[in-house]
Amino acid sequence: MPPHYAQNKVSPDYEQSEEVGSYEAKTKLPELLRGIQAGNRYTITLRGEAVADLVPAEGNKHTDAMAAVDEMLSFMQARQPVGGIDLKALINEGRA
Repeated sequence: MPPHYAQNKVSPDYEQSEEVGSYEAKTKLPELLRGIQAGNRYTITLRGEAVADLVPAEGNKHTDAMAAVDEMLSFMQARQPVGGIDLKALINEGRA
């Protein structure tokens, strides 16, 4: 598990990011990469100025989205449909 870093920076896409100095990033890169695999985000600083963001690869987002879709489908299939509701009547009522 990566060491605890200051969690006071926010990356440009507004997700929480941990600030890491450039020297520390160099010396602890394997730990940072394991953190990234776990979904963490890091902002690399040079002399206190943010210079780069280490973020999970885009492929991970696709995998996460597909997992969410699979979970939703499983949830929907596990539930019994609600009976006694006329869907067309509800749609027409909403249009009125």
